[in-house]
Amino acid sequence: MAIEVGTKLEGKVTGITHFGAFVDLSGGVTGLVHISEIADNYVKDVNDHLKLGDVVTVKVINVDKDGKIGLSIKQAVDKPAEAAPSSRPPSSRPPRPESRGGGRDGGDRPGGGGGFNRDRGGRSFNKPSSPKASFDDKLTRFLKDSEERISSLKKNTESKRGGRGAKRS
Repeated sequence: MAIEVGTKLEGKVTGITHFGAFVDLSGGVTGLVHISEIADNYVKDVNDHLKLGDVVTVKVINVDKDGKIGLSIKQAVDKPAEAAPSSRPPSSRPPRPESRGGGRDGGDRPGGGGGFNRDRGGRSFNKPSSPKASFDDKLTRFLKDSEERISSLKKNTESKRGGRGAKRS
């Protein structure tokens, strides 16, 4: 009997490894059920689901040129139409809850909002700039902000090192 992709067969579990189980099909042909194809839920240990000598229904999912046969137990099980995720229309999903902030970004702070438009210093990235602001004005504002940040960083690091010019002996 020729084994074709998509056919469902009965087989006997002849070997169990940490990555799956070997199933003996008709005529001494053996295929592998990978651990990801054993059950719909997460399978940590194959031995929790299968034992040597178990008779299982498998579906052939691939046949390599060199004769290796890939099998699936979870695809061989017929699922009801309601449980299949592809048969459910996308509109039947429950609506997503609206975000109200309150996360670690400080969404409930006054004048706050989400953390996407603020940096760690509380300054807003998307300041409404005047439409007629020239490049020189923008550059000047950037340099001023940059100098403020650098001086603040220097103050913090100097205080942790013991002040200005403190030498260690």
